[in-house]
Amino acid sequence: MKKTILLTGATDGIGLEAAKLLMADGHRVLLHGRNPGKLGDTAAEVGGETESYVADLSRLEDVEAMAQAITAKHDRLDVLINNAGILKTPHPVTADGLDIRFMVNTLAPYVLTRRLLPLMNGEGRIVNLSSAAQSSVSIEALAGKTRVSDMEAYSQSKLAITMWTKSLAASLADGPIVVAVNPGSLLASKMVKEGFGIAGKDLSVGAEILFRAAVSDEFTDAAGKYFDNDRGQFGEPHPDADDEAKIQQVMSAMEEVITNLQA
Repeated sequence: MKKTILLTGATDGIGLEAAKLLMADGHRVLLHGRNPGKLGDTAAEVGGETESYVADLSRLEDVEAMAQAITAKHDRLDVLINNAGILKTPHPVTADGLDIRFMVNTLAPYVLTRRLLPLMNGEGRIVNLSSAAQSSVSIEALAGKTRVSDMEAYSQSKLAITMWTKSLAASLADGPIVVAVNPGSLLASKMVKEGFGIAGKDLSVGAEILFRAAVSDEFTDAAGKYFDNDRGQFGEPHPDADDEAKIQQVMSAMEEVITNLQA
């Protein structure tokens, strides 16, 4: 059955490759990107029935505007793939004083997901990009009150999205399914090339697991789970993602940051 699927970070890396797979399977793909030119090139490359949405996920107002634009045009969204992410950048602090890794990798997808939930039914799916790199979340770093290294910010942001995946899934008794996915370590993405200076492994490894998570029966009972594509199976994330007290601490901090951004 043809699904309507929003894919963030669709202009390169595994996002672009996943878009191609989804289009080839006959789905309607809503493509997100930060750069209008690259987004236009992506739409032309994947062809078929696509729509394009430009938004800088480091800016909450862009996230809100994209959600509003999608809601205005669609009364149903079957799948949301929160794929967009960032590791290294010359400007790691947003205009609002937050670490850009927490904003783009954790907070923006959370806000986008909450805004689009009314379009999704119990059979819908929300696929959140996690990582094998996960480390305990510093509430001070999440709130922009202290600075950490590029890799530390990235790994904390990826644990944080894994934690809110579990929290949101627990609150949605009737769906949609919310699942966190490590697409595979050191794939040949722009992020890996810039962050580690290596070519990386075949992008299709990550693209194929995003495709499966979005539309295959394999993920029908995946609510709140973590899929580790390095192992090729569901597994255990960082222990903090199973600690309810720590999850609640992170969720409370996220809500406070978002409230402050909206003030």
